[in-house]
Amino acid sequence: MSDWQRLCPTAELQRLSAEGLALRFETMGPHGPLPAFVLLAGDAPRAWLNRCAHVPVELDGIPGRFLDDTGRVIVCATHGAVYDPASGRCLRGPCRGKSLHPVACRERDGWIEAGSPG
Repeated sequence: MSDWQRLCPTAELQRLSAEGLALRFETMGPHGPLPAFVLLAGDAPRAWLNRCAHVPVELDGIPGRFLDDTGRVIVCATHGAVYDPASGRCLRGPCRGKSLHPVACRERDGWIEAGSPG
């Protein structure tokens, strides 16, 4: 049995990215399912738990819309915290210096796959 979960074809994540969106999914944590999301940071998929580092609320006010209008940073819809999509590090806001919790992800054979939270 594989520890990797197939999320979507790579082309689907590229399409979502072109629209400024990310793919929401659930990953299994030690006590049950956790909300997460995957997006493209440049050409590389990056996945994070869907939880602000400031207060544990979901980041996207509109499902799938994690990025600001420029598509360059992740923004918490509740607190306005700004995160780097490649590193998950909070750049501005009430959680400055903290980071989003990573979820292992990869592109393999034309599919985006997620592993366990890191």
